[in-house]
Amino acid sequence: MNKQKKIMLIVPMLHQGGFERVCVATARLLMPYYEVCIVLFDSHDIAYDIEGLDVIDIHLGVKEGLAGKVLRVLQRSLKVWQLKRKLQPDIAYSFGSTANMVNALSGKRARIWVGLRSYMDMEDEGKIRLFVKKADKILCCARQMEEELREKYHCDKAVTLYNPLDMADLQAKAQAQKPQMPWREGGPVIASMGREDEVKGFWHLLKAFALVKQRVKDAKLMIIGDGAFQAYKKLAGELGVEEDVYFTGMQRNPFPYLQSAQLYVLTSYREGFPNALVEAMALGLPAIATDCPTGPAEILEGKYGILIENMSPEVNYDANVITEEEKNLAAQIGGLLEDAGKMAHYRELSLQRARDFTTQKYVELIRQWAE
Repeated sequence: MNKQKKIMLIVPMLHQGGFERVCVATARLLMPYYEVCIVLFDSHDIAYDIEGLDVIDIHLGVKEGLAGKVLRVLQRSLKVWQLKRKLQPDIAYSFGSTANMVNALSGKRARIWVGLRSYMDMEDEGKIRLFVKKADKILCCARQMEEELREKYHCDKAVTLYNPLDMADLQAKAQAQKPQMPWREGGPVIASMGREDEVKGFWHLLKAFALVKQRVKDAKLMIIGDGAFQAYKKLAGELGVEEDVYFTGMQRNPFPYLQSAQLYVLTSYREGFPNALVEAMALGLPAIATDCPTGPAEILEGKYGILIENMSPEVNYDANVITEEEKNLAAQIGGLLEDAGKMAHYRELSLQRARDFTTQKYVELIRQWAE
């Protein structure tokens, strides 16, 4: 009988976020085929169910300042090198730029797979050149990233691996509880999901929503994700829509909230592979998304949802300044909400497209590359 191969997954933390969720999902999906462990830099604020998983915390959290950050990279690399030596994994697969750096610097005792989970990872040419040199495989969450690596860096190690989606599990979680909503009356709910981070472009969404309210009087907006959102709450107040905007805060199970909405809108100006967009589509929500690098254009493919021009990264919390791109976003949202036929059409297309991102395909590719 062949001995099971060992796979070490490396991730900085498991707080709420896209690649953190993918890391935990990967561990569970691969357990029937491999010995799997997750190496964490810091176990503080774990947002995902890790029961039954082999999780190793190396207790090396974030240090402030340039010197502290450099020291942490060296300390983490040494510790992971020691773990690779002790555990003898066949493959070390890392998630996110910080973990990728440590994986690349901690020696070749295992095949090194680095996972590029955001287009922001592509912006540091020094790191990319290190990964091209050290890694055995570079797993990109979007085809555009793979193509750029091949063309710009002449890298033949790059492959595309879309994030896995377990539709049955997601839909079950969506039914697991009833979300506590602050509104008594009905009206269409527009949802967006993500942590408090300027890259998500939520100020654009708030301003567009204020315009939507002028034509869809009973519309509501719900932003699901971790953060205080104080600047956004202040903006909502200045726009006069604070009573119709709900910031849910961090939710260990966000899917009941997501399912309670009628429309999903993504306003990020940069992504990798936006998990939340596909998750919303898997729950049957019509989708409007910016054509940001990378992900939405590949997911919507010009027909499965409405793709709009990418939004400006210039943060502007001035309620008196409404840009043309925000007016266009409002027109798309309002036009869709007012057209029941289009809403039904895009609901069907969302469900159809979500089925293309199966866990089966994800596992098949990893098993193929692991041979």
